[in-house]
Amino acid sequence: MTRNRRRLGAWLLAGVVLAVVLTLYDADRTGVSDPKAAPSATPSGAAPGTPAPATGDTPSPSATASPSPAPGTGEPSPAPSPTACTSPGACGYPDANSTGPRIALERHDTGNMSVKKDGTVIKGWDIRGSLDIYANDVTVIDSRITSTNWWGINLRPGFSGLKVLHTTITAVPGKGPDNGGVNYAVSNMGGSSIEVGWCDISVFGNALSMGQGDLHDNYVHDFVAFRNQGGEWQHTDAVISGGGNTGRLTVRHNTLLNATPVDKGATAAVGLFADTGVVSSVHVEDNWLAGGAYALYAGGPGATGIRVTGNVFSTQYHPAGGAYGPVTAWNAGGAGNVWKDNRMSDGRPVEPAP
Repeated sequence: MTRNRRRLGAWLLAGVVLAVVLTLYDADRTGVSDPKAAPSATPSGAAPGTPAPATGDTPSPSATASPSPAPGTGEPSPAPSPTACTSPGACGYPDANSTGPRIALERHDTGNMSVKKDGTVIKGWDIRGSLDIYANDVTVIDSRITSTNWWGINLRPGFSGLKVLHTTITAVPGKGPDNGGVNYAVSNMGGSSIEVGWCDISVFGNALSMGQGDLHDNYVHDFVAFRNQGGEWQHTDAVISGGGNTGRLTVRHNTLLNATPVDKGATAAVGLFADTGVVSSVHVEDNWLAGGAYALYAGGPGATGIRVTGNVFSTQYHPAGGAYGPVTAWNAGGAGNVWKDNRMSDGRPVEPAP
């Protein structure tokens, strides 16, 4: 009898121990898996009852920092190209809608007019002729020039401070002095910088000709090819510099188009040539460049301080920007020379050949 009681007590004690163990196990399991028992993911300032964000909705930092491997290569896929540009105006570059005069014009049949008074301002004129500047600080603004001379506007040596703004400069094909052709829309023969901005320029063979100046927000287009007095096709450039300059030439945010065929004289959209000295201190920034044999002639051997940054080389005339490529004569080892962030209009990066 006593033995049976001892057995019964042992069984009861074992049952109590088992019940305690099962209770503890269940509590531990519940604390891990039950969302109510888990630490709250709601920010401390959230209102009571605000749902915690789903932890699977936000990628981990490592998932967004590294591109996924290209199929079959094990290497990261290249980053997508910048958005392609379809036309200058659609991509924020100057065109006929953003250049030229902003006011009504009054006709002036000036012929080849010389300006000799410092500080002269010509505004609102529709000029049939050209301007030869023998004065300082002359401003031509909100006007139109239709020339049959060698130039539209020419700044003579020894004078400075010329500004040509919001003006249309064109010519009459076949009526110019160079065997019917015309050469320079704006020519800087002076020894200092001039400013040409927001101008609509066409027809002239070498539209903007200078070693130094600030050329910005211009629309240069529709050259008319001609044979010069030497019987050769006139070389055509939207911007041309012959080197030997002492100041800086800045070519910034222009649309520079040279649709002239190569066999009729096309040279460049921007031509930096060492014709009269070494090319130096030229910044070509954020332009739309199209056409020419090459869209950019970049100065050649010895060129220094040439910065070519953020330009779009358009495929509108040639798949490579120019007939033979986007750029030539780049001096990669020149002091201060920088080539950065230049691309084709379809998004491909542009790098000069070695």
